[in-house]
Order: sequence, then C-alpha cells, then structure tokens
Amino acid sequence: MSGFVLYDDRAAREFAPFALTRPIGELRAGAELIRERWVRVLGESAGGFLSAPHLRDFVELDAPRAITGSIPAETWVVNARCAPALTLLAPALLPLAPEVRTILCDGVVAAVKLARMVDVARLADGSLALDSLGLGEGGNERVSVQGWWLGAAWDLVGHLPAMLLSDTQALLPASPDARGMTVLGGYAAHAEPGAKIEPMVIADTTAGPVLVRRGAHIQAFTRLVGPCVIGEESTVMGGRIASCSIGPKVKVCGEMSVTIMIGHANKGHDGFVGHSVIGRWANFGAGTITSNLKNSYGEVTMWAAGEQRRTGLQFLGALVGDHAKTGIGTRLPTGSVLGAGANVFGTRMPPKVVPPFAWGDGEPWETFDLARFLTVAARVMGRRGVVLGPEAAAYWAAVFARREQP
Repeated sequence: MSGFVLYDDRAAREFAPFALTRPIGELRAGAELIRERWVRVLGESAGGFLSAPHLRDFVELDAPRAITGSIPAETWVVNARCAPALTLLAPALLPLAPEVRTILCDGVVAAVKLARMVDVARLADGSLALDSLGLGEGGNERVSVQGWWLGAAWDLVGHLPAMLLSDTQALLPASPDARGMTVLGGYAAHAEPGAKIEPMVIADTTAGPVLVRRGAHIQAFTRLVGPCVIGEESTVMGGRIASCSIGPKVKVCGEMSVTIMIGHANKGHDGFVGHSVIGRWANFGAGTITSNLKNSYGEVTMWAAGEQRRTGLQFLGALVGDHAKTGIGTRLPTGSVLGAGANVFGTRMPPKVVPPFAWGDGEPWETFDLARFLTVAARVMGRRGVVLGPEAAAYWAAVFARREQP
C-alpha cells in the first residue's frame, strides 16, 4: 500500500445522512474534498480509508478503497474529521522532514506516521485515538497546520464561509483573470482556462474571491457572491449563488447561499436552498425550498445518532443524502435530514427526518424498491457519463439493507 489512510473515528461515523453511504473523507469541506485537502498537506495520494464495516465495499469515481488487513509502518493515518487549511502555516513544511511523525490542528492530533505495522482491527470500531499510534520510535517531531475540526455533519455548513474565504485566496493564481465577469468588490475573481462566461455575469467579491473552475459554464444573469467556488464542468443557469461550494458536474439555478454540493447533482430550477449540504446524484425538483431559519430566530436542532441535537447554529437548512430527490414544490423544514435514496414529494411538508429510501411525503412511508432505485440511479449517473457498474450496484444493495437509519 502507498499513500496515507483516512480514518473515520466514532464521531465521524455519526455524520447523518452521509455516513450511511460514504467515508467522511469523501465529503466536500470548503472548496475541496477532505481527502483532497490532506493530499495538499502530505504531498502524497490517499491509499485508502478506515471506516464503519458497512462501507468496506464503497466505490466511487477516483475515491480510494477501504483498507483491509494491516497498515504498514511509516504510513500516515489522518483523522478525516480534520479539514486542514489549503494554506499551511509554513509553506516549507513540504516535503515533511523524516523525523516529523505528528501533525496537530488547533492543538489536537490530526495525523500520525506509524512507527510499526498496525492491524486495522484496532481501528475497526472508531474508538481508538490517533495519538496512541505511531509514537515513541524514530523521533517524534510535531508540526502544526491551520484547519477546522468537524464535530458533526452540520459543521460543514457552520465553517463554510470561513473555509471558502481561506480556500479561494489560496487557490486563486497570482494574476487572476475574470474572463468577462463584471467584478464588484475588493477581492479578485478568476475563471480557469476552459471556463465559459456569458455576458452579464456579476462576480460580487465584496466579502471574498470568486473562483470558476475549468470547464464550468456560467450563463447570463448570474450573480456569484464570494467567497464562492464553481466546480469543474458545472453549469450555473442564472440566479444568485452566494458563499457556496459547488462541486464538479453540477447544474444550479435560482438562489443558493452557504451551501455545499458534493458533486454530480442537480438544482436546475428556481427555489431557495440555504445553509445545506447536498449529496452526490441528488436532484431537487422545481420550486424546492429549504427553510434555514426558525421563526423564533433561535438555535436549530438536527437529527444525529438517533436523537435531535443542538447545533449551535441559527441558520441551518437541510442535509441531503446521496441519490435523494425532491418533487416539485417541496418545502423542507429547518434543520432537516433526508436519507440516501429518499424520494420526497406530495402536498404535505415532510418531517425533519426522512429515512433512507423513503417514498412519499410522510408517515407511513413507502419504500423505494431496490430494483427501481438501481434502474433510476443508472439513468441518472449515465447522464454524467458515469456507469453504475456491478460493484457499485452491489454496494448500494448493501446500503439498502441497512436503511433503518438516515
């Protein structure tokens, strides 16, 4: 095995609804996937991940596979709940000196280099702390990086504006090129080569930079409000997109704010989505709206680990699982969780917690039949040039079998 290993500890395995279907390193935090952030810090590729047993057959695009057996000595193991900043405290950190065996983030151990081989069984339940691994041999030099710890899935939203402000400043070239965007504000805007910018596109950089990645298409009458990133080969079809991280091959239209779209998803029509995280292959029907603020202006609670928990956030919309879909005119309540594969539609506002593979708009939920789900998923993925192969189909069948929790 070569490359580092991403470790989902016990807290990471409670990141509903995403922990049912993906390791946490494959979540987008700020402008990039957590895995991609660690690639920058360590200067090497990810060799695999350690997470809950039901994810052992996870397969997706270029994501690494689950580690089995043992982890060789001299391998970096990183806590996937840590999202390191794209700008290091000391750029001279790379390449890391051989004697460096511990990386700290905010004073907490975020990564260790193993001094000896470790059996993956020791990390199987997520309870092992990284600071108990890899120490005591070959030196124990420590370095610190800037970054953010994710205590719960909603922290992806809570940290997003600060992360995007840091990320966009790190990702923009020294001489940015707005490529026809009308720029308002003191920060820069940049469109990478291959991006298409139509006339009458505004980049409002008052609060942070705007970055449009290669192959993206920004249509006329779009206002991009920084800090904001539009991913590779994504299309924005008009509207106001503010403080958002839009992943690759996404279609977006209407009003969005402080929202992450992991990638390969659709919000192709009008309707407000705010302070939310949208999983891969999700689709929002026309007029879908999220509520991101309680009428009382109070703290939002959200479902996690079988109960409603305090989030510490005043603004929080929806966490939408992979392959989830909403029908036209759907209204999602403040602090809602839509399980993977759920199909929400109808005349009623759905409850705050929608189980995975649910079908309808409330209790009693019907179940989205597995065979039908796989047929639809294959069609959806095919529209983005991705084949739902036998391995992925078998993986989703295993996910379907564990659909009791969002």
